[in-house]
Amino acid sequence: MTALSTSRPTPSILGGVMIIGGTIIGAGMFSLPVVMSGAWFFWSLAALVFTWFCMLHSGLMILEANLNYPPGASFDTLTKDLLGRGWNLVNGLSIAFVLYILTYAYISASGSIIHHTLGEMGVVFPARMAGLLFALAVAFIVWLSTRAVSRMTAIVLGAKVITFFLTFGSLLGHVEPGTLLNLSEESPRYAPYLLMTLPFCLASFGYHGNVPSLMKYYGREPKLIIRCLLWGTLIALGLYVIWLLGTMGNIPRQDFIGIAQKGGNIDVLVQALSGVLNSRSLNLLLVIFSNFAVASSFLGVTLGLFDYLADLFGFDDSPLGRLKTALITFLPPMVGGLLWPNGFLYAIGYAGLAATIWAAIVPALLARASRKRFGSPRFRVWGGKPMIALILVFGVGNALVHIFSSFNLLPVFQ
Repeated sequence: MTALSTSRPTPSILGGVMIIGGTIIGAGMFSLPVVMSGAWFFWSLAALVFTWFCMLHSGLMILEANLNYPPGASFDTLTKDLLGRGWNLVNGLSIAFVLYILTYAYISASGSIIHHTLGEMGVVFPARMAGLLFALAVAFIVWLSTRAVSRMTAIVLGAKVITFFLTFGSLLGHVEPGTLLNLSEESPRYAPYLLMTLPFCLASFGYHGNVPSLMKYYGREPKLIIRCLLWGTLIALGLYVIWLLGTMGNIPRQDFIGIAQKGGNIDVLVQALSGVLNSRSLNLLLVIFSNFAVASSFLGVTLGLFDYLADLFGFDDSPLGRLKTALITFLPPMVGGLLWPNGFLYAIGYAGLAATIWAAIVPALLARASRKRFGSPRFRVWGGKPMIALILVFGVGNALVHIFSSFNLLPVFQ
């Protein structure tokens, strides 16, 4: 007689794909056309595809190591056990830095886009104050509970998806081939500006903290999780390509210089698109989409930072404990947003610098250490040692590019 199985059914792959795609796609995509304007469309496309390939495989390397531990084992557990406390400290600091700098970036972005939105309605409202009030609203939601964040995120994400397809369907209909191919410039140079795009590409494919979550969700099912990572990252890549088509096919290359000089914030890009397209309905869709994109990214990043800090400092889940966590989560980036309201592009770039550690360098080291100890019996990323070397070079190379650009050692499109 066969015993009845009491195990729960395996969750649908769609849920995992949406977790990965939803984590990747956010307000950071607004930085891509601005920082990629020097390299322009085809070179930028090559940078995106290369980054997608490396970031997919670094995520698979985390999965390879994670499969040797029980479901629920986190990034912190893997790093501490396989690489030691030193690497675990470096990894933890890089995660905290990325989450803090992204929180600041979204306060900057929210202030600028709310300022632009109210300006469209004839209301003058300072960007600094708009960012501060938006941050306080998000802080209140995060303080309430994770469930409140989850419900608000679901509403915002649904609205973002709807406005995304409406906006980009309209944008693609206005694409000018001459603008996209940059036919107006004589002997343009693109390749010298390619390296500058890489840290921003890396920051736009961050999902690696979700890999342990997926193993907790699906159990030790590498085939399912691999498909989630593959399709989730491919969806993000496809949407980024559509976004570049829609922006670079409508805004001339030289116009991006002025956008970058104004700080490259979301409101400047939306204003430039509105001026070129001269369509009131499309302008409205762009404004609505950008608000929802910032809101969804803001909620996701701040919840991650909130939970990380609560665990780090040992604050409990009582209202007082959550208030303490909320204060150390939101106060530093809110002060940054008040002092430097136009730092969106810089913040995304620095996030890319720190993310090289936990999204490229550490995963490669985890895979190497895991193979030495366990032999990777459940799943092994293809490519052997050369693939590990490629991901390491990719991570270190991204960090060097950002450092060189900080010291003005790389050419700037101007």
